[in-house]
Amino acid sequence: MSQAATSAARRKPNRGYGRWTPALFLAPAVLTLLLIGIYPTIFALVTSFRRYNITRPREGFPFVGFENYVHVLTDSTFWSSLFLTAKFYVAVLPIQVVLGLAIALLLHKPGMGLLKSLARVTLVVPLATTYAVVGLVGRLIFNRDFGVANQALSVFGLGPIDWLSTQDGAFAAIVIMDVWQWTPFCALIFLAGLSMVPGEIEEAARLETSSKLALLRHVQLPYLLPGLTAVMILRSADVLKLFDMVFVMTRGGPGSATDLISIYIQRVGFRIFDLGTASAQAILLLILTIIISRLYIRLLYREVH
Repeated sequence: MSQAATSAARRKPNRGYGRWTPALFLAPAVLTLLLIGIYPTIFALVTSFRRYNITRPREGFPFVGFENYVHVLTDSTFWSSLFLTAKFYVAVLPIQVVLGLAIALLLHKPGMGLLKSLARVTLVVPLATTYAVVGLVGRLIFNRDFGVANQALSVFGLGPIDWLSTQDGAFAAIVIMDVWQWTPFCALIFLAGLSMVPGEIEEAARLETSSKLALLRHVQLPYLLPGLTAVMILRSADVLKLFDMVFVMTRGGPGSATDLISIYIQRVGFRIFDLGTASAQAILLLILTIIISRLYIRLLYREVH
């Protein structure tokens, strides 16, 4: 075939590809995003400005302005749940970051190829487990009579502890389960950051110093900061919306020991059926998440040149 014929064949339009073909391929993803992401957010925003109690439909759903927001901001239970959520976040995140970094550094060391491959596969298992299943596993682990936690303590002559029936025990139990599920995520993110470190620079640094701390601080840390920023942002959002695991394990109890903000919002929205107040709470959490994310990006994120 001549060059002219080849060029003409390349210019000939494909009958199966038209002007709207890209839009048709994108349409399912866009429609799904609109249905499960954008529309619920807009609905919650509109509802937050209304008196919206579905048990009293005869009263209608009148516009009340910022009344729901004022009610939320002056609600002591809301602030108590938010403080408890912050306490939970401060308890789990340092452990996950430190353990995740330690695992990543261990897997980044040369050698042990088969064991490292098996470890990477093992790290995916907790991430693939749904929150509800993690909660069910937690109920079994921390059961007073036949739980694995008390059996392990009995080896050291301790226990049994009634984990899920005491305030400190229940809080510790949800902390442990969250650390178990999300430490591998931190490890994989940090491992990806370590793989970006140029090999010749890292090797030269190892020859210059025998201090692993100095190597981490001056060579590896700049490549870890983007991943650390992502971990902080994603875990902040996850903790603020954490519901399934805690609800299955403790229902927010005993008392209010594990009454995280998501549990409280669910109770307001689907037990009291005050969707206006619950929507205002959810919108405030969305705003808080955005503010926290921007702070992390400003304080932690650094481009590697």
